Amino acid sequence: MPKTRRCRYPNCHAMVTFPDHYCQQHYEHEAEYLASRQRWARGNDKQYTHKYNTVTRYRNEDKRQQYNFYRTRQWSHLRQQVLERDHYLCAYCKVQGVIKPAKTVDHVRPLELFYNDGASIENLSVICGSCHTLKTKWEQRYYGSGKGNTPTGNKPVDDIRTINRMMRS
Repeated sequence: MPKTRRCRYPNCHAMVTFPDHYCQQHYEHEAEYLASRQRWARGNDKQYTHKYNTVTRYRNEDKRQQYNFYRTRQWSHLRQQVLERDHYLCAYCKVQGVIKPAKTVDHVRPLELFYNDGASIENLSVICGSCHTLKTKWEQRYYGSGKGNTPTGNKPVDDIRTINRMMRS
């Protein structure tokens, strides 16, 4: 006896034989369903993810060292300490008088340019998504960090209040 299953169409209780997913009445949805499964499989393919993490993402030797730092036990402990120290609240919003929850821990001085300050708890702060986007754009202008930029040689700014004012102007 062949293997059977229910039609995938909502509220249709007809039985279909493997490898089909839809009954004869709803067969026009079969191609669409198979295409969506292929898209999902492509996005969740371990070989693709492995290639991205080992080849594409780590082409630049400096970035490889930076990404490896974020995988260490030291970073996970530092991150947790900072989150608890700042009570899961964005430090940049707090300077403006706004209380906003956040889970991202960011380096005040970018790790890319100041690698020796990477493990310093004084160089870490909690930041929300919108502030992180603004700060990243500011860092690219001020420090020259990021892909394709050249370092500007500006002196580091450590005060969150000053950084907040500069990134919002």
